[in-house]
Amino acid sequence: MPILDAANPLSFFKGMNGVFLDVITRERDKKAFLDALLPRAYETFEGSVDACSNGPGSLACRGGCASCCTIRVAATAPEILYIAQHLRNLAEEESSGQWMRDLLGRLLEANNATHGVGEQDRMEQGTVCPFIEDGLCVIYDRRPLACRGHASFSEQACIDALNGEEIAVPVSSLHLTVRSLIQNALQSALRDTRLEWGVYELNQALEIALRNPQIDAEWLAGADVFADAAITDVSAEEMAETFDAIKAMAA
Repeated sequence: MPILDAANPLSFFKGMNGVFLDVITRERDKKAFLDALLPRAYETFEGSVDACSNGPGSLACRGGCASCCTIRVAATAPEILYIAQHLRNLAEEESSGQWMRDLLGRLLEANNATHGVGEQDRMEQGTVCPFIEDGLCVIYDRRPLACRGHASFSEQACIDALNGEEIAVPVSSLHLTVRSLIQNALQSALRDTRLEWGVYELNQALEIALRNPQIDAEWLAGADVFADAAITDVSAEEMAETFDAIKAMAA
């Protein structure tokens, strides 16, 4: 797998784009397609952050702190389907019945509370992610790149911001950069293979996914199954032009 060279991010983007294109081309018709695609993205994220960081650093993020888990999460269709697959598998386990019902209930409540709410207003609203229990993320291994890329150097600053104080939270630019490069490379590869490649609000998209048992097949057939949950802060045309320009510069 490619590892980010901080001096040559365009080469990393090109390498990851190629990895994703290869996986999508070879695996998209197989049952384990998402299991082949998403772990590559997440493992490369972790490997690149480790390779480019100066030692263990001083990140404040830890288990039990979920201060940032009120912000809007933007995820690609494969990431959403990967989480939905996991939730369906849990739902089939008899021992998790009541726990799953409670979790899905929280998901519906969170979507009702945050549907159509802008990014800044949502943080001020303070609705906690439905996947947080006792300060821990219950889908941690499958959390999207957006969650992985948000890392703070100050727990107190996060708490103060959550409480409505106008404060600049010191976040890791390395995590943000690696997240952006990998997510954009994935989106570019999805676009090149004629799969819907936008980003979507996680709660609403998951509710859509869990209502439709055929959603994976419909997305693989080219449908924009999460259109109602689309985040359009940047237009598709602008994103496509950016991807094409990056690939041209990295050629």
